[in-house]
Amino acid sequence: MKELPNFLRLLGGLVTDRRVSNTDKLLVAGAIGYILLPMDLVPDFIPFLGEVDDLFLLVLALQRLIANAGKAVIEDHWMGDPGQLRSLDLERVLVAAAFFLPRRIRRRLRAIGREI
Repeated sequence: MKELPNFLRLLGGLVTDRRVSNTDKLLVAGAIGYILLPMDLVPDFIPFLGEVDDLFLLVLALQRLIANAGKAVIEDHWMGDPGQLRSLDLERVLVAAAFFLPRRIRRRLRAIGREI
């Protein structure tokens, strides 16, 4: 979680960088908008799936943004240790994306993770 500030700076840089596709930027904005909307495609009363569909969409959008940005663009915006950049994988994206979820859902995801 200590990498979250660097990850947020990276995302901010990618979203404002002209070299990054507007489509990828819009997908991230759309995923964040979907999280903020009170209506869901998968209602929250459906156990687990209803609560993590937001996270899933955000992770997909973030992965696409990072994958399509290109190594040079990512390195331009990464403020952390370059060695950490090599290990920027799904697990780290999930941790960062979970930051945007409501606290009760983050607690439930952590509890599920401990059960597995």
